[in-house]
Amino acid sequence: MAIVFEKTKGLSNVETHYCPGCTHGIIHRLVAEVLEEMDVLPKAIGVSPVGCSVLAFKYFNIDFQEATHGRAPAVATGIKRVHPDKVVFTYQGDGDLASIGTAEIVHAAHRSENITTIFVNNAIYGMTGGQMAPTTLPGQKSTTSPLGRDPKHAGMPLKISEMFATIPGTAYVERVSVHDPVSIRNAKKAIRKAFEYQVAGKGFAMVEVLSTCPTNWGLSPVDSLTWLKDNMIPYYPLGNYKTLEEVK
Repeated sequence: MAIVFEKTKGLSNVETHYCPGCTHGIIHRLVAEVLEEMDVLPKAIGVSPVGCSVLAFKYFNIDFQEATHGRAPAVATGIKRVHPDKVVFTYQGDGDLASIGTAEIVHAAHRSENITTIFVNNAIYGMTGGQMAPTTLPGQKSTTSPLGRDPKHAGMPLKISEMFATIPGTAYVERVSVHDPVSIRNAKKAIRKAFEYQVAGKGFAMVEVLSTCPTNWGLSPVDSLTWLKDNMIPYYPLGNYKTLEEVK
């Protein structure tokens, strides 16, 4: 019998802690598949901070480093500078990258550190109780904005990809989603390109991935995918925001 599919060697055989319908698992698989297809698994090093990705080291069959909340870019910078031959990436949520660790990721981009960042944006603090995040949409309810986010009080949500596209040190920035099969395929292409930029020594690359959080959104897994499409994508348009130069 012909084998039509094999699980990527980049992932381990363990049960994850993610909630039903959470798309972190899809993003994990895309990253692992890309690393395997690029034949860089043996020299890949991931860095994850506190947040829903805190146990990512259990799921990837690569070297993995834990970092304190928001400090993954600083840790990745140190690893890459000591081991420039390694493929180093951070895997960060929006509460981490867009709030607690904003200084670290902004300065890593301005220094054009030759690392890759996978930025998972689900518009809420997932692990710590569903609080409003810097990316929570106007009117979106959370445990700390039970009446919905009020821009007059909390300001408007941060558009990270648009902001990072203006930083001279960034080489590649793209926003993707994983809410349907076509989007998942496009997300994989973007993730691969971001890693190709690092391998080519072009500098800082980031892929923002719009993701779901059914538990804290108070929706079913299916309804959360629809909510992402109907609410997040209009505010966070998908597409390429910066390409310094094409890599070969």
